[in-house]
Amino acid sequence: MTIRLMLVDDQVLLRTGFRMVLAAQPDMEVVAEAGDGAEALQVLRSTAVDVVLMDVRMPKLDGVEATRRICSEPGAPRVLILTTFDLDEYAFSGLKAGASGFMLKDVPPGELLAAIRAVHSGDAVVAPSTTRRLLDRFSPMLPSSGGTQPQHKALERLTDREREVMLLVAQGLSNGEIAARLVLSEATVKTHVGRILTKLELRDRVQVVVLAYESGLVRAGGGAPS
Repeated sequence: MTIRLMLVDDQVLLRTGFRMVLAAQPDMEVVAEAGDGAEALQVLRSTAVDVVLMDVRMPKLDGVEATRRICSEPGAPRVLILTTFDLDEYAFSGLKAGASGFMLKDVPPGELLAAIRAVHSGDAVVAPSTTRRLLDRFSPMLPSSGGTQPQHKALERLTDREREVMLLVAQGLSNGEIAARLVLSEATVKTHVGRILTKLELRDRVQVVVLAYESGLVRAGGGAPS
C-alpha cells in the first residue's frame, strides 16, 4: 500500500528536501503540498491524503490550528508535527490538537521514514522519554484540575487495571516497561492500552498522556497526585 503524503511548510526549500527523500521510497508518494495551514485545508478538500507532515510556525494559519481543524473531521489523515526546536511549545499544542506525534526537522531520514510508517499504521511517534520531558515542561500550562480527583467522566469507564496502565503510560513508560512493572506480558499491556483508547475515544497513547495530565490523574513531574 502506498502512503499518500502531504507536505505543509512555508519554506519551499525544506519541502523540496523532504520530497526528494520521500519520493525515493517505494511505499510513499507526495500527492500534495501547501505553504500554510489555510492552503492545506483547501487542498485536502479535493485530495486524498494518509499522512500530513505539518510545520507549526507559518503565516495565515499556523500548523496547530490547521491540525485541530484537520483532526476534527471524520476519516481525517494522520498529522505528524515537524518542528525546528526540541520541546517547542507549539509541538505540545499540536499534540493536544490531535497530532499523532512530533519530530525535529533535522531528524535523520531513516527515523523520519520510520515515523511516517508508524503514524500511518496507527501508532504514535513520540518516544516515551520524550513524552515525559515534553509534558513535564508544559503541563503547568494546562488548566488546573481543581483537586486531586480526575475531572473527566470518561475515566469512570476504566477498570482499576486500565487506570493503573493509563497512569504508567502517562508517566512515560513504554509497553515493555509497564509489563515489567505490573508483571504482565507485553501483549496484555498492549490490549489494555487498546481498550483505554477505545473507552476514552482517543486516537493514540499521546492523547492518553495529555488527558491524564488535564484530568489531574498525573501532575508535573510524572507522578500521581498524593
